[in-house]
Amino acid sequence: MHFKSVAIIGRYQDSGLDAPVRALAQTLQRAGCQVIIEADTARYAGINDMATRSYDEIGTSADLAVIMGGDGTMIGAARKLANFRVPLIGINHGRLGFITDIPLTNAHEAVTSVIQGNYTLEERSLLEGRIVRGDQILYSGIALNDIVINRAGRGGMIELSVELDGSFMHRQRADGVVISTPTGSTAYALAANGPILYPTLDALLLVPVAPQTLSNRPVVVPGTSTLSLTITTLGRVQSGASVHFDMQTLSDCQPGDRIDIRRAQNTVRFIHPEGYSFFSTLRQKLGWNRFPADENE
Repeated sequence: MHFKSVAIIGRYQDSGLDAPVRALAQTLQRAGCQVIIEADTARYAGINDMATRSYDEIGTSADLAVIMGGDGTMIGAARKLANFRVPLIGINHGRLGFITDIPLTNAHEAVTSVIQGNYTLEERSLLEGRIVRGDQILYSGIALNDIVINRAGRGGMIELSVELDGSFMHRQRADGVVISTPTGSTAYALAANGPILYPTLDALLLVPVAPQTLSNRPVVVPGTSTLSLTITTLGRVQSGASVHFDMQTLSDCQPGDRIDIRRAQNTVRFIHPEGYSFFSTLRQKLGWNRFPADENE
């Protein structure tokens, strides 16, 4: 894979990107790449002397997209570029950075090494979901991390009837439920006490959020499955339910609405510098192998 044209995409509305974007562009140009800047990134960074492109134009013209920001920036770019199969590499300007895995201090060395061919390519799955009311599809969309169904206000729990490939699984009452990809298992699903899945597994993860019955536990199902979750009640207070696609919200769901979720046909292609290890990222971000005595070292 040759990276002749490289796009740079920065964190949304970050006005402090001017210097790092220009520095990275110079590094890429020295490596022989043609550099284009995503249009909103250029506008917020005040860059008007370099070639700019929309996401669709990046999708049809770029060989690689470098994402400068946190995981939220990467998720947004991945959703917009998934149909184009443009590989993504992430430089972490955020906090945790599970999928923007290159530290800012190592960015130029890592990107130069990738351009020279020293990298691994990883395919990550997406979710495809739709909200159905009767015969009408209210909304459909994709998610890299998760699709979340939860109560929209301060009312009681919501009740959901869950089916797997048309077969009844269970009925549960909870504050909500997270349907996650393996990538998203380190996001909201992890905060809701779900397991961590290796990112290339062909699986879906269902994690209840604060369930009424503690025997309602996280469940991992095959990636070829279709999950259907029907809202059967909205609790004692009719406050509504909401559905989030990677935290993009559709509210005002009603009893009887059904949310169908399955693995999307497209995948996201991640580029990692040579030597990348998922478990190294977990050790660093989650503090594994650290003990109280280590705090003073």
